Amino acid sequence: MSTSVKQMVEAADAVVPRITPEVAQELIAGGDVLVVDVRDAPEVAREGKVAGAVNISRGMLEFRADPASASHDPLFRMDRPLIVYCASGGRSALGGKALKELGFEQVYNLGGFKAWVAAGGAVDQPTG
Repeated sequence: MSTSVKQMVEAADAVVPRITPEVAQELIAGGDVLVVDVRDAPEVAREGKVAGAVNISRGMLEFRADPASASHDPLFRMDRPLIVYCASGGRSALGGKALKELGFEQVYNLGGFKAWVAAGGAVDQPTG
C-alpha cells in the first residue's frame, strides 16, 4: 500500500513539534540555535531568509547533518537545538523527521517563511 505526501507530512508532524514564530524568536534569543532553511536556493535568493539561517536544500539535509557523511557540515551538532523551516511547513516537517531519525533530539518545525515575516521576524534580504 502506498503512502501520500500528506500522510508523510502528518507522520512527520507527529514527531517534530511545530513552533510559532514567537517561540522560535525566543529560542534564537537564547543563543546557540541552528536555524535551517530547507527551501531551494532560488527561493531564498528571491525571498530572503530568517536572519542568520543557513540554507541547505531539503535534498541535501541528511548529507549535511550526518556526522558520518563526507558532506557533513559542522554546524550540525547534537547538543544544540535545530529550527527547520521552508515555504509552507511540509519540507521542513519531513526534514525535521529525518533529523530526528539521525539522532538529533531538539528539532523544531517553524513551518513557513511567510509566517515568520508576518510575525515581524528578522530577515536577511533577498540576493537575487
